[in-house]
Amino acid sequence: MVETVTKTLQATLASPTQGKAVRLRRLLSTYREALDEAFDSGADTMSAVNDIVTPYDLPYQAKDVLKSYVPKLRKTYNAREIDDEHPLRLVNRAAKFDRDESRHYEICWNVPQPGRGTNFWVPLRLNPEQESLWHDILEGDAKSGELRLQQNRSSWVLHVTVEYEVDEPDTDGDQTYIGFDIGESALITGCALKRNTLTKPMLESGSRARHLRKKMYTTLRRLQQRDASEWRVDERFDHYQNALTDIVEKASRNAVEYARQFENPVIVLEDLSCIRERLDCGKYMNRRLHAWAFARLQGRIEDKATEVGIPVRFVNPAYTSKTCHECGHIGRRGSQAEFRCTNDDCHVTEFQADINAAANIASRVDPWGESVPWKPERDDTPQDGSGCDTATVHRKTSVKPPQMTFSAYSD
Repeated sequence: MVETVTKTLQATLASPTQGKAVRLRRLLSTYREALDEAFDSGADTMSAVNDIVTPYDLPYQAKDVLKSYVPKLRKTYNAREIDDEHPLRLVNRAAKFDRDESRHYEICWNVPQPGRGTNFWVPLRLNPEQESLWHDILEGDAKSGELRLQQNRSSWVLHVTVEYEVDEPDTDGDQTYIGFDIGESALITGCALKRNTLTKPMLESGSRARHLRKKMYTTLRRLQQRDASEWRVDERFDHYQNALTDIVEKASRNAVEYARQFENPVIVLEDLSCIRERLDCGKYMNRRLHAWAFARLQGRIEDKATEVGIPVRFVNPAYTSKTCHECGHIGRRGSQAEFRCTNDDCHVTEFQADINAAANIASRVDPWGESVPWKPERDDTPQDGSGCDTATVHRKTSVKPPQMTFSAYSD
């Protein structure tokens, strides 16, 4: 059998000329202004957003995204604010690429601009591991989705969502759903759910990544305060980014190896496509969490899982960290690592919070599991487009299943 897989490709724009860099910055700035005005106006329909963004000097590919994206922020993700570093989003009609093997950079992207005949070409530095999928896009074997362009200091990064077909792995017998919770204190928390029973949880510490990010922020701020040269700032930024990339690679590899030990594994992840808009933890915490690459870590888990033939599913992330995995009631999270169930009839009292969240993530892909029953109006469609986690019938479990106590996994 064949299934459709969604993946995000990443490429860095080869250093643009000064004129092209100015036009890129102007495009990104104008897009953010239009997004801020449309969001702050309270517009929640495509026509209302269209009236606001039409006067802006933007290409139609950006305006079409805003018309559908802004209402989604309010209705689906209940966003309260817009991140200042929001990427430029473009519909798939902006996915115009050209390939020439004689060039140093084989593939170029046609950057959309407002007005007729104003587009320009920029060469792309590809991720070598994703090069075959770029060729599939050009040959029509893969379908492009939304594009996102982000400026990271002096570099520009392009992300392209792509859909392609792969052979669905054979699964004889029951599948083991393995939920992964991505966080800051615990970088990755995994929990296998076999016949609705928690099995062999794993925790990958996030202390080193947290230390590096704090050090990077402090170092860059001091260099800027001292008016350090641009090359010095970029050199330090690249140093820390490379160290964080190494952490992401090792953590994602450990997660997939953890999943491979189970029979017929299925990895379950949260759909974090709009995590920046859902975060509301105060100015200081928002800055820290916005800077962490949640989706980047998920993407590497997905890439490595696909390479070894493990299916990956995405589910709605709402309330996974606040819900008791056993009875389904909303509980309390007294500290970062502790979850308390407030249901007097539930045997779960104190539980490791991240493992509880991972168990909820794993259970949501189960068609007999319960998914966000407290807000039935919320869009509960998983990222892969299936509807398997929208059932509302709760499957009964044993009265006294094994319980993972908080103390067993506390730091």
